[in-house]
Amino acid sequence: MTDTVDIAQRLAESGTFQNLSSPLQTALFLGALALLPAALVSLTSFTRIAIVLSFVRRAVTSQEIPPNSVITGLALCLTLFVMGPVWEDISNQALTPYMDKKITGVEALRIGSVPLQKFMLRQTRRQDLALFIHMAGLKDLKEPRDTPMRVLIPAFVISELKTAFTMGFLIYMPFLLVDLVISSILTAMGMVMMPPVIISAPFKILLFVLADGWHLVTRALSLSFG
Repeated sequence: MTDTVDIAQRLAESGTFQNLSSPLQTALFLGALALLPAALVSLTSFTRIAIVLSFVRRAVTSQEIPPNSVITGLALCLTLFVMGPVWEDISNQALTPYMDKKITGVEALRIGSVPLQKFMLRQTRRQDLALFIHMAGLKDLKEPRDTPMRVLIPAFVISELKTAFTMGFLIYMPFLLVDLVISSILTAMGMVMMPPVIISAPFKILLFVLADGWHLVTRALSLSFG
């Protein structure tokens, strides 16, 4: 993914795309659409949101409820909500001027990457960014905004994974306590052969509903990108 981004940037900066014929440019554009799923995961808030929602479903012990399609759809909707200001900046600063033929494709790519880079830098931990800068051997960086995308993208992804697992752990703890309480009660009653999950699952679902869990989770996810 990072190699593809760097190649695209080099081609854009050299003006190669503008020298290609229209059919070839169209073919390259359609080929680039295949990278959209990877870009969605690597460049947006989708990774954190999808992982946290999966943690919620597993913590409630509701098996496949809600189904994967619902979890993915909700993650996409929340991603659109969180990334809305970034995409508005890209549209206003790069896409609209390019469609109006006020700037070239190279300039649109360079300008449009700035809001996305700012978002990624804001969500990336310093130690993760420093790790990849060190491994890439970049010693002449003066500011974080000078970090190339091939270094920023993996640092951003592992930072998102760290944050998502931290949030998932905090969500898991109350439901784990329910399991422990139910298990202790069953043991005290001598019902050691009864699987605790059969008794605890309805209580965990009831706890989640009474606490308005989906409201709290989506609110926490949205505010975590502030």
